[in-house]
Amino acid sequence: MRRFDARGNSVTFTWFTCGLLLVCLFSVLFPFLYVIMTSFAPQEEILTRGFFLIPHHWTINAYRYLMHNVNFLHSFYNAAYITIAGTLINMVLTSFMAYGLSKSWLKGRKILNFMVLFTMLFGGGIIPTYLIVKSLHLVNSYWALFLTGAIAPFHLIVLRSFFQTIPLELEESARIDGCGELRLFYRIILPLSLPAIATFTLFYAVQNWNSYFNAILYLNDSSKWPLQVYLRQLLNQSDGSVESAADALQFTPAVRMAAVVLTAAPLLMVYPFLQKYFNKGMLMGSVKG
Repeated sequence: MRRFDARGNSVTFTWFTCGLLLVCLFSVLFPFLYVIMTSFAPQEEILTRGFFLIPHHWTINAYRYLMHNVNFLHSFYNAAYITIAGTLINMVLTSFMAYGLSKSWLKGRKILNFMVLFTMLFGGGIIPTYLIVKSLHLVNSYWALFLTGAIAPFHLIVLRSFFQTIPLELEESARIDGCGELRLFYRIILPLSLPAIATFTLFYAVQNWNSYFNAILYLNDSSKWPLQVYLRQLLNQSDGSVESAADALQFTPAVRMAAVVLTAAPLLMVYPFLQKYFNKGMLMGSVKG
């Protein structure tokens, strides 16, 4: 005889679902914990023990080395600059365009919406985009990163749909009181759209922080490379390229794992503050097309 819980679900199915979720949770947390624990392990223990999850001896030499590494700190600064400036440009352009396309009285609105949707299906390609960036003399400039990914079509469409859910009576009453379009947008629309704004700010921040391919493609000066490019070089270095014992520390697994942890830490620290807006923003604007 089958047993059912208070919600009418099968008890066997509930236990199976919980077990499957625990397996998925373990598969996600295990590599993450391994990276963190390895970053605190001394080099001798890593070489002698092989695989382990909890080190016998704890040390912060890997983090101390990275905090005094000029190349790591410089790439960290570049990544922070690209993330802050790029996300600001992304949100300003995306929110302005989404607000404009949400108005039914805008002339040519259907054509513009079709053009936005068309870019989701067909891209310009790497070579044509690079030639355009080169003709604008933006190669080896951060503007090549900012402008090529200034507006994400999917984010624009969802944010436009969210703006369309705001009652028109609020805008009409604000215009009667003498509120202009820019003031209306900043004083009324943006405060009401905080969940959606926070959600797409997080999306754009992750995109800019993880900038890798475009950085290699458009930035020729290694001093402008962001953290992801430095991390890739650090992980791909071979032990045979080490020339001195003083330089050997940067090629140890502990330093590599510590670099991975420090690379992921900023986004992990920001997400809890945006989580309450993130959960709302994922659903708002997703129903009305």
